[in-house]
Amino acid sequence: MKNHPAHFFVMISWFWRFLICTFAMSVLASSEWMAATPLGFLEGHLKIVSPKDVELADGTPSKITAENHIEYPLVILSRDKQTEVAHVTPDDNGDYRISLPPGDYVLDVQNRQRRHVRATPQPFTVVADQTVHVDMAIDTGVR
Repeated sequence: MKNHPAHFFVMISWFWRFLICTFAMSVLASSEWMAATPLGFLEGHLKIVSPKDVELADGTPSKITAENHIEYPLVILSRDKQTEVAHVTPDDNGDYRISLPPGDYVLDVQNRQRRHVRATPQPFTVVADQTVHVDMAIDTGVR
């Protein structure tokens, strides 16, 4: 029988402990992953409503254009409207999409009251592996 140095057995012992820990962590992580609830999706379109084209006092046209949809971020609230769950910002075309856990929510304009934007909060329900379509129309109050 060949004699091995003592550090050889320490390294082998360390290797087996590492291998066992890695295996245990992998099993735990995969069971959590498999138990995770699939998400659903919210998508829609933000429409900015202005009753007529507006000209400012200095004669320049209003800056309300399709390009400023991003200035009106939306907030997803819990059904009771007490908790902010997520935020979504429409793209330049006003379209938005976000993944959410299944549940009941309300879509609203972020800081709507402070910004004096008129909009009706939209309740909706997300179902796992499905997409719910909810559009939002806002009135900027510009007359």
